[in-house]
Amino acid sequence: MMLLHLQRIAVPFEYPVYFTEGVFSPSNDDLAAAIAAKEPRRRHRVLPVIDGGVAAAWPSLADDIARYVDARPEQLTLAAEPIVVPGGEAAKNDGAATAALQARLDALGMDRQSFVMIVGGGAVLDMVGYAAATVHRGVRVVRIPTTVLAQADSGVGVKNGINAFGKKNLLGTFAPPFAVLIDPRFLETLPLRDKVAGMAEAVKVALIRDARLFSWLSERAPALASGSLAPLAELVRRSAEIHLQHIASAGDPFELGSARPLDFGHWAAHKLESLTKHRLRHGEAVAIGIAIDTLYAELAGLCSQATAAAVTTALEALGFSLWDDALEMTRPFEREERGGRGERLCVLDGLDEFREHLGGELTVTLLEDVGRAREVHAMEERHIVAAIARLRERAGRRAALAAAGAAGAARS
Repeated sequence: MMLLHLQRIAVPFEYPVYFTEGVFSPSNDDLAAAIAAKEPRRRHRVLPVIDGGVAAAWPSLADDIARYVDARPEQLTLAAEPIVVPGGEAAKNDGAATAALQARLDALGMDRQSFVMIVGGGAVLDMVGYAAATVHRGVRVVRIPTTVLAQADSGVGVKNGINAFGKKNLLGTFAPPFAVLIDPRFLETLPLRDKVAGMAEAVKVALIRDARLFSWLSERAPALASGSLAPLAELVRRSAEIHLQHIASAGDPFELGSARPLDFGHWAAHKLESLTKHRLRHGEAVAIGIAIDTLYAELAGLCSQATAAAVTTALEALGFSLWDDALEMTRPFEREERGGRGERLCVLDGLDEFREHLGGELTVTLLEDVGRAREVHAMEERHIVAAIARLRERAGRRAALAAAGAAGAARS
């Protein structure tokens, strides 16, 4: 007789998310409080890892961190001078950089009670978080996200990862941070392009979760598109809160199932990032992916023309271009139905890669209306191709209007 024992383990996770200002100001206790929360009498070892772009924009940052730690000698000590790593997607594409960081964590004797404090954008949070999660099966991580995208979305989540074998986030872990501190001051030095790109994830959560937030984004689009800091800070807070609520309440924080509503628009976005060799920012690709899936939903009869128009209009008002020439890239393929060889849009391969990433069953989130979404398990390529054609036509009309406007201005 074979005995079966069903092992069940319940492991609760909790981590604080601080919305603070001047995180490294000596008078701001939030960072020290976050680190010392579980062991207030311990002197905690902290290793700062800083995004190279942030280090360049904030030349005093390393000194600011040192002064902050020196002001709290009973609570904090630096394990070493801050490590500066390349920012942007380059951080996730270079496996050697990840290995070098893992080696450094080992050499410094960073144990499971030590802290890696990551100051940077989403790609750096992903790469450094992955390195920390795989040393001793998990060194504690404190995230200080510095971009709109990271503060509003990925920086408050539970995922880490790097790109490998030409695929986005092929290697990664689910590892909740020890704490997250969001400081809007870091947004001051962001280029406008990065401010705009980061708003795509806020549009995403608004469309699938919160119609009021979408209305707010649409109304404040001119100020947001100009990079105004006050509405950007509010966008970050509202988007992050929705993201956190989803992780806590959706019942699948480590994505064991195939439903991924927070990946709305991402099957095409991830492929576009690869096709453009990351010339497109993640948020720029997500905006195009949202537009494709929204127009698809209209063509498939899931949402109204008015809904689709509201989405594309809002994205463009925020400053996004909804077209990139990579959408026209094709590759040869075998025609199953009629035999012979034909051409297929390369972006369509993103569906197959997304299916693999989900574990074998395709699940794509599509809009029924603003604030209401549904999951589908198949998409018709003819509707996807038609949606992309519509974006091409839309881009052509906008370019023609812009040219006419420029010509008129020149004549006057």
